[in-house]
Amino acid sequence: MNEHTRATLQATFDASNQGRLHFGEVVGRLMEVQVESYHVDYRAGRATCYLPDGATLDLGFDRSRPEDIPDAFDAAAVRAAILGAQQGRVMYPEFKRLSQRAGCTGYTVWIAGRHVTYFGRKGETHTEPFPD
Repeated sequence: MNEHTRATLQATFDASNQGRLHFGEVVGRLMEVQVESYHVDYRAGRATCYLPDGATLDLGFDRSRPEDIPDAFDAAAVRAAILGAQQGRVMYPEFKRLSQRAGCTGYTVWIAGRHVTYFGRKGETHTEPFPD
């Protein structure tokens, strides 16, 4: 991975975590450096970006506490958080809180596949296509 790609990923990750970029902006920046997908693990406090050549980059953030993510996965509440983000009412710091409260342990953004899969503690999933 070249330094430009690494710097772009870090800057994008930082800006998103600070609530300065919307999801669409994040995806656009990652597409510019050919990221195929990325996985966010709230419990491990890690996001991993995957490039087509097999290169990866792990970026850390504050881990969630066990009490932040309930056992029950509420797909409707996850969907509501997604809708808020799509409408620009919810930035990433709030999205993290809302999705965790809905029982989401993490998610994978499939940029090449144009959808996101959200995961619960017991293997539950919700898949959300990118808006057109």
